[in-house]
Amino acid sequence: MAKVMKTLVMYGDTFHADRLVPITSDYGHTVISFGIGAMQPVYELYDELLKAGAVSTQQFSADPRPLDKNVPSNPLQDLVFKIMYKEQERYEKQLRQFGIINDEAYTCTNYLPEVGNTPKKGDILSWAESSAVVFANSVLGARCNRNSGIIELMGSIAGLVPEFGFLTDDGRKADYIVEIKTRRKPEAQLLGSAIGMHVMEKVPYVVGLDQWIGDELNDDAIAYLKDFGAATASNGSVGLYHIENLTPEAKESGRSLLREDAKVYVVDDAELERVKESYPVIWKNKDAKPKLCFMGCPHMTLKQLKDWTVRIEALLKTSGRKRVAIPTVFTASPGVMKEFAKTEYAKRLKETGVIVSYICPLMYMNNPLCKIMPVITSSNKLRTYTSARYYTEDEIALKITGLA
Repeated sequence: MAKVMKTLVMYGDTFHADRLVPITSDYGHTVISFGIGAMQPVYELYDELLKAGAVSTQQFSADPRPLDKNVPSNPLQDLVFKIMYKEQERYEKQLRQFGIINDEAYTCTNYLPEVGNTPKKGDILSWAESSAVVFANSVLGARCNRNSGIIELMGSIAGLVPEFGFLTDDGRKADYIVEIKTRRKPEAQLLGSAIGMHVMEKVPYVVGLDQWIGDELNDDAIAYLKDFGAATASNGSVGLYHIENLTPEAKESGRSLLREDAKVYVVDDAELERVKESYPVIWKNKDAKPKLCFMGCPHMTLKQLKDWTVRIEALLKTSGRKRVAIPTVFTASPGVMKEFAKTEYAKRLKETGVIVSYICPLMYMNNPLCKIMPVITSSNKLRTYTSARYYTEDEIALKITGLA
């Protein structure tokens, strides 16, 4: 425990924190969910912590598992997966000893109600998962820095984190005012990418987006901001954004959140098209027919699964097909999958040939044999970290139903 505290203090000193403050959230979260063989030092450190009784003061959720037998793969890929994630069983045992909530608490969207790890406004967290951190800070009004996977666990063990950055009022001020001047609703993943690459680790205050997604945090707005935020965090390093008239702090404080020297970034249709065209295509054969489609990085919401079921059914009817033209995987948390299975939509989606999985697409794509596959996605996070090729949701919908 002394080593844990010393590490947290050194971490705080690096960022000029004056003190440690208590974590106030009900649950923690760990970004490390994969038992990859190359991470032996992590497992050894965890064994040392467990042996010393230095376990988490709070239960926690974890990022998605890397494997699911229901996701398409060939025998050679399966063999590589077996070698890559040979420590999965050992690692999950360690997580149970540290205090993971349950065997279904593996998801990057731990903040959704079906999962049950939803922080309250003002809660102090110790998380590292970039898409969860930016959602908690921005949409929920919690307070969390972008930590590392080990630091987040140490914070949960000690029940304390250094006070700096997004844990302070000044650290939550906006450095940029982003003006949305598009003629139609901007694609969440594309808009997030544009803003993330422009502001990098700074805090943007977004004006004009509420005209497209409204001024209430309903299911549609939450799904949009989940994907938008993940793109700002992965294509840049955004850990907090404010949406005028929508997110909690922007509703409360308005433009008083802006720093006096805040810069202006204008996003119109031409800017979004410029950003999209700048993405590299790293397939060996750029004209290859896609062999797999991943949707849900981060994991999809229950509303998204239902909406996509209806959308795919309608497009398949237009194309004269009964099932999707490309093997397609929708990923969601085990909790969301369980609730989805209770609805009529689950059977209907299955009949289209779409697979619903709890897998982490990024971990799947880390397999060198999967990297060379022509995989398509609507996720800017997956595009950034893997060889997957980005298409907008409209383009994806047409491709997987055989209309493009």
